[in-house]
Formats: sequence, C-alpha cells, structure tokens
Amino acid sequence: MNVDFYEKIWMWAAGGIIVIFLASIGFTTFGKAIQPPSHVEMINPDSVRTDPEFSRPGVTMNADGSVTVVIQAFMFGFTPSEIRVPRNRPVTFRLTSPDVIHGFQIVQTNGNTMVVPGYVSQFTTQFSRAGEYLIVCNEYCGLGHHIMAAKLIVEESPAASGAGAGMGGAR
Repeated sequence: MNVDFYEKIWMWAAGGIIVIFLASIGFTTFGKAIQPPSHVEMINPDSVRTDPEFSRPGVTMNADGSVTVVIQAFMFGFTPSEIRVPRNRPVTFRLTSPDVIHGFQIVQTNGNTMVVPGYVSQFTTQFSRAGEYLIVCNEYCGLGHHIMAAKLIVEESPAASGAGAGMGGAR
C-alpha cells in the first residue's frame, strides 16, 4: 500500500492533535485535580414544595450584605416570578425543580445554569447595572416552555426597596 507523502503528513497531524487533546484533559483532570462541576447537594423532588428552604422561595438579605435567592423552577414558571436584588452585591441563586429539567438564564448576564430535579443548582454573580432583566428557561421542558419566564429587578440599593420589604418574596 502506497500512501502519498502529503496524506501521511495530514494523518500524523490529526493523530498529534488527538494526542494533545487527550493529554490536556488528562493533565487538568489528574495533574491539577480540576473536575467538571457535579451535583453535590441533593434534594428529594417529591418534597421540594415542603422542604424548609424551597417551600418559601424568595430573596434573603444576609448579614454580610450579600443576597441569597431561592427559586423553584416548575412546568411552566419560576417562583418567585419577580425578584428584586441590590446592585453591586454578591447574589447567590439556589434553584431546584420538582418535575423536569429546566434551564435558568438571566438574559444579558453570565447567570446561566441547568435546574435538574433531585439536585440543588447554585451560582453566585453580581450585577453592576441597575435595571430589569428577563429570566428564561433555556432547556426545553414541555409544550408551555415558551411562556416560562420571570423578571429580575436590580435596584440601586436595598434602602430603595424599604430595607428588604418588597424584595420579590422576601423571607
């Protein structure tokens, strides 16, 4: 079998790229102990609505000035449907779902996660610009998926909202 010289070059180049790709994955996984994000915190999907944390979704102002937002994603909506948070403060979103897989995306920001039944999804972000943001489900969850939305309102300061009152389901 006679393989052309240029074909040999491309075969070796393709093989080399595959080796480099696999070596980089192995190096980050074993050498640097960097693992892909996994579901660490679990919750029984049947008891989401009676869970002490998720039965009362809403916004909580913490003593250090940060904010925790607890959200339930369900077919075909989010609870609470309107969320108010202060600008330039760390905001931690904690989400779960009692039914199917949902997406949670805060449009025009880096806030984006999957909401999987049986697991608690969590991420922290900070909003530098006050205003209204649309929250959408970006994971197909059924026939009413297109109406699954909520609103995030980033306010100038917590004092503007009455120090926690009216914070979109404040607890």
